[in-house]
Amino acid sequence: MSDSSPTRVGDVMTPNPSVIDGLATVRQALNTMKEQGLSSLVIDRRDDDDEYGLITVRDIAEKVIGQNRSPDRVSVYEIMTKPVLTLEERMVLRYAVRLLTRLGAGRALVVDKGELKGIVTLRDMTLRYVSDEDRRQEKT
Repeated sequence: MSDSSPTRVGDVMTPNPSVIDGLATVRQALNTMKEQGLSSLVIDRRDDDDEYGLITVRDIAEKVIGQNRSPDRVSVYEIMTKPVLTLEERMVLRYAVRLLTRLGAGRALVVDKGELKGIVTLRDMTLRYVSDEDRRQEKT
């Protein structure tokens, strides 16, 4: 049995992800991404019964640029993914990695009791998991 507690999604997430309104244009989203060095943005909920959305650079490339649409005339709500996969902040990392790989997802929003806490990528979780495993092996 391990002497340390398992790493959880909340330990790896990027807290306070950038959120944009669904009525923003793709150009506004791109400018925010560029300014903040991001590859995705969370689309805010309209109300407590709504779900978060997500827009990525890939969405913009495929659904706007690839289809010769104007970034100034397309709203993010037209091309966002919604609902978005969410993970509980306390979920054990290895289960989160399994879930994302099973679903073919590269990222997920992190929530605690339905409230947005962060965003996590499969890349970051996998690298952290391997790093934690290496540390455990060094101790034995």
